[in-house]
Amino acid sequence: MRIKLYFIFLLTYFLCSNTLQSQNLNNFSTELPLIIINTNGKTILDEPKIMATMKIIANKNGINKFTDAANDYNGYIGIEFRGSSSQNYPQKPYAIETRNADGSNNDVSILGMPEENDWVLLSNYNDKSFMRNILGYKLFQALGNYAPRAQLVDVIVNGSYQGIYLLTEKIKRDKNRVDIAKLKDDDNDGEEVTGGYVFKIDYWNGYDSWLSPYAPVNHPNFDVHFVYHDPKWDELTLQQKNYIEDYVTEFESNLYSTGYNHPTSGYSKYINTASFIDYFIVSEISRNNDGFKKSRYFHKDKNGKITAGPVWDFDWAWKNINECYIFKATDGSGWSYKINECNPWVKSPGWMVRLFYDTDFKNLTSCRYFDARANELSDDSIFGLIDSVYNVVKNPQIKHFQKWDILGRNVGAPEVDAQPQTYQGEVDKLKDWIRIRLEWLDANMIGQCNPNSIESASNSTNILVWPNPASQAINVKSATEISEVQIYNVSGLLMLNDRVDASNYRLNIERLEQGYYLIRIKLDNGETVVKKFLKNL
Repeated sequence: MRIKLYFIFLLTYFLCSNTLQSQNLNNFSTELPLIIINTNGKTILDEPKIMATMKIIANKNGINKFTDAANDYNGYIGIEFRGSSSQNYPQKPYAIETRNADGSNNDVSILGMPEENDWVLLSNYNDKSFMRNILGYKLFQALGNYAPRAQLVDVIVNGSYQGIYLLTEKIKRDKNRVDIAKLKDDDNDGEEVTGGYVFKIDYWNGYDSWLSPYAPVNHPNFDVHFVYHDPKWDELTLQQKNYIEDYVTEFESNLYSTGYNHPTSGYSKYINTASFIDYFIVSEISRNNDGFKKSRYFHKDKNGKITAGPVWDFDWAWKNINECYIFKATDGSGWSYKINECNPWVKSPGWMVRLFYDTDFKNLTSCRYFDARANELSDDSIFGLIDSVYNVVKNPQIKHFQKWDILGRNVGAPEVDAQPQTYQGEVDKLKDWIRIRLEWLDANMIGQCNPNSIESASNSTNILVWPNPASQAINVKSATEISEVQIYNVSGLLMLNDRVDASNYRLNIERLEQGYYLIRIKLDNGETVVKKFLKNL
């Protein structure tokens, strides 16, 4: 009799709970785009992906209700859990693949992002500001690089509200993502085998990675593994695996040689120096715990060099973590690129440590950093971005923290600091952390911005140089007549020299390789102005 009554109780509780959930959802609305996923009774796994349906509601009036019709996407998906440690959070991250009814890939545009079929829903359990990944992506983009596009969304899975997520592009080869060639099975020699690779430093196993023959600087007993990302290990031919492994090994052999910093035959022959500097700057502004040890991507195009990025995984960044002296410091100090001093499970290759042995690389990094701090990475730019995200999420966050009662609690990454009791407190804490970090970096940045001993820029003359970055041409405009325009590379070598007799001039730079340059502008009044610019492909 007791068993019968118990089952009646469970059935009544289940029905009532479902009714309450249904009633709550029927009244559910949000100012964020709303994603509703239904697995039709199937259980989401770590892998493989299971078939499900997804609809996205993104009304122009900014109010999205559970009962509204889908107006952005309404169709099939494959879905699975993703991530490593983040899978242990109560709010689970997901990998999503938009599909046709037969399970094939369905390339679609979602929330204004370019058409593709691979997407990621990153949870915010470890980021109570909802901003850390967005900040990392946006700053890398502001420096002229690709980083995943992203959109904050509310998510409901199988009738249960799961909180605010970051819908973002998966890192992969695509003309609108990592824009490099796509290897075919028969691209096994000559020019065809030289590009179309995305690889990374990350958790590895014996079959999806290769072991570097070189230990990182100052850590001779550390093993470094590189993971095949796109194509995956089981999609590459033996010749393709051999090529990318040999190329990286050749670069490392050069990097650790005595002639590593030769201007034409040294490390710059193998890597896109500008991308490594930009990656360093964004990873250090955020003091990203994962920036140099895992989730660290590289890519190489046909006949191209190793390019650092895109950036990824900032939920352990922008905060003081009780893990290692580098990351627990509360005075803004510490260098993320020295992560090997913390003896992480995934070892960093230490390339940045070796690159900073080179005075030119150090000085170029300093120039790039302070130029960006005066422009794209200024306090006003960074805090303006924070404020814009805050305005988007200030109302939806209420429901999120009703679902996940974590304000005031130390969850996810073990933080040193006290935990704010309010969302406003979380945002204020983030801003304070960034202010302290930037003050330390401004005072301690590696190198000196004077790599070529060329005259420093005059503050008395209004000179405009645009666009920056540039790919085909640089425009120069001055209130005073220009007599000569010169472009120097980072080694002080004169690359272009044009005589000018005008106040507006357009200089073709197509033949320059990708990287940083100084443009020296001589004026008729005797003044010389020097500015920096980035040449993109």
